[in-house]
Amino acid sequence: MSAGDRDEEREGAPHRAPGGDGDWSPEADRDEHPVRDDRKPGDQHDARGDGKNGQERPEDERARRLAHDPPPPPRRRLALFVGVPLALLLCWGAFTHWQQRSDARETLQQQQQHVPEVHVATARRDDGLDRTLLPGQTAAFFSADLWARATGYIAERRVDIGSRVKKGDLLLRIAAPDLDQQLEQARAQLGQMQAALTQAQASLNQAQSNKKLADVNSWRASTLAAEGWDTKQNRDTQATNLAVNTKSVSSAQAGIGVAVANIRAQQATVDRLVALTGYERVLAPFDGVITQRDVDVGDLVTADANTGTALLHIDQQDVLRCQVYVPQSQFVGIHDGLGATVTVPEMPGQHFRATVSRSAVALAQNSRSMLVEVDIENREGKLTPGLFVTVGFDVSRPSPVVVVPDASLIFDQTGLHVAVVENGHAVMRKVTVARDLGTEAELHDGLQGGEQVIVNPPTLLADNESVRVATPEGGNKQDNKPKS
Repeated sequence: MSAGDRDEEREGAPHRAPGGDGDWSPEADRDEHPVRDDRKPGDQHDARGDGKNGQERPEDERARRLAHDPPPPPRRRLALFVGVPLALLLCWGAFTHWQQRSDARETLQQQQQHVPEVHVATARRDDGLDRTLLPGQTAAFFSADLWARATGYIAERRVDIGSRVKKGDLLLRIAAPDLDQQLEQARAQLGQMQAALTQAQASLNQAQSNKKLADVNSWRASTLAAEGWDTKQNRDTQATNLAVNTKSVSSAQAGIGVAVANIRAQQATVDRLVALTGYERVLAPFDGVITQRDVDVGDLVTADANTGTALLHIDQQDVLRCQVYVPQSQFVGIHDGLGATVTVPEMPGQHFRATVSRSAVALAQNSRSMLVEVDIENREGKLTPGLFVTVGFDVSRPSPVVVVPDASLIFDQTGLHVAVVENGHAVMRKVTVARDLGTEAELHDGLQGGEQVIVNPPTLLADNESVRVATPEGGNKQDNKPKS
């Protein structure tokens, strides 16, 4: 019991407020604790007034006010305001600690008894044709850049880009007057040389006639000199004349040979100029389409090999080539004559027939791939050179494979595995990937086909751990717990 309570009991409770034991009021407190008046009886008159003017002194007024002010609340209420919240706080902390320990025990128990729910897919065995899709780019079967072989000006242009032409059609005509004059000069020189040949032939005939005459004169002089009718000097002169005419015949024959050689040389010059003038007419080398034009009427073109002018570009598009690089893992079964299918992303639903026409036979060392050329039929002209296409080959498999989703593969420190559901347990099977198709993988070994493999297995899934197969939508729930 506090000192205030003891004082209250001593004084009694006649002045307590009717509100209850713990209620407090200024009137009750003044009754319980009266203000002590230490003034003498003779001084009481002075407290009310000084006797002269009847006014109250300041110190008496201050004492009176202090007597009527309420005292501070009792100390027991301070203990009540502090103790109750502290007790509630301690109780709440104890309850929270108990609840956390209870939740932790419950979570641990659930983890120990939890059976993970998994989704499965059926491993598919595939021993049919292997569909191989590889990227490629189309190119014209024949493609040519047409260059100027005669220096001159474009006098006529009969085609433009997109023009379809036949072999031998006139595409351009080049005007080359200086080349034409060179041809005329060469032909004139050829005529001169042909006339020189005629002159040489006449000289040969004359030399042969002179030789015959000298032969007759020499025979006659030799006969007369032998009979004594002619001098030996005349005989020797005629013999010498015969020898000279014989040499003249040989010289005339050599002159004819020179003339013939000159004619041949000049004829070659004429033929060369004729060929050059023939290049004034630019003709189509094969059936095709003009895909590029670099000149127009009036443009100057030169026949220089280094600084020559490109005129046109022509492609043959009835049949297109497509070069495909086949990797080492898929080149088995690729051979000449193998059928293929070509698709274009911009032409959905359309398939174009193709055939493997040739291959490099060997793999490139830098890329380990083999270059294969495929011929694509394009008689309707739907395809053009330069398209990015996808080429599909149907190749026989050397051995069957098992196809599983990529999401079922597990790679850890022991290698590559898949988890197979057997009797409600997840059994790890070691596998070898033959080829990754993006969303699926082909396996060489480890599975036989038909197994239920776990898709997206839990990270901490262990070998021979109990699992439960998730129920598909609309299906019946299946309980895959271990069989007893």
